[in-house]
Amino acid sequence: MCGNKRAQNQPNQQPVVCPVPSQQQEFLIDSPVGRVEVPATATIKVPVVVAERTLQIVVEANVPLNPAATEIKRVHKNVELNQVKLVPVSFAPIPGTDFFNVTRAKLFVAGTIRKNIEYASASCNAPLVDRIAHIPFSGFAELTAGDFITPPILAATTDAAAQFLSDKNDLSTRLDKFFFQNLVNFNEQPFGELVSANFFELDFSPTPVRQGAAFNVLREKIVLDLALKVLQVQQFEVTGNRVIPAAASGLLGQG
Repeated sequence: MCGNKRAQNQPNQQPVVCPVPSQQQEFLIDSPVGRVEVPATATIKVPVVVAERTLQIVVEANVPLNPAATEIKRVHKNVELNQVKLVPVSFAPIPGTDFFNVTRAKLFVAGTIRKNIEYASASCNAPLVDRIAHIPFSGFAELTAGDFITPPILAATTDAAAQFLSDKNDLSTRLDKFFFQNLVNFNEQPFGELVSANFFELDFSPTPVRQGAAFNVLREKIVLDLALKVLQVQQFEVTGNRVIPAAASGLLGQG
């Protein structure tokens, strides 16, 4: 009886309402822009994919955990590249130019695997612990002529020198007079672009522990299939239609 009476005296609890201001949008009329196409041949300078490769990276690391963990709840992974460098080692000349097609190269790659590890600690009713680890990796791949979609191109820098005969007897050279010529070609640097990262991993305590016991080191065995593009800015001649927006009616100079 008493318990029911106290319940009856309590005010009815209303649900909390959190209104959000909003504004109704007006309908806007849209129409296509007119187009005028003019046949043309254009020279463009654009990034070109010279190679697209998948590199398999195998990494093993020990991640310290402080406080110690009793159970791994969740692991998020990402990859960050800080180096994608193409080093050419074999060339084929392009006739009539100072440029060479690259026919073989070493592709150097370096970066880090960023892991966000969420785990339960040994304390009772403790919140989940968040541990962020950066695991570095580096390596290189061999690219041959068949691996290039469009070969990278490079132009060499050349130096030349000319000497002169003596002004007195034309039988010896002058050591105080030289002619020098230097040709410096500035090349577009190939660069990398991430495409995808596919992780396969095994995480475990390197020291076997009984169920529910704490461990303070997590051993990571990671296999990463890293897909990336290698690009270089090159110049191309393209034949097609130049598309020009059609002028609106009623402008100055139009009938």
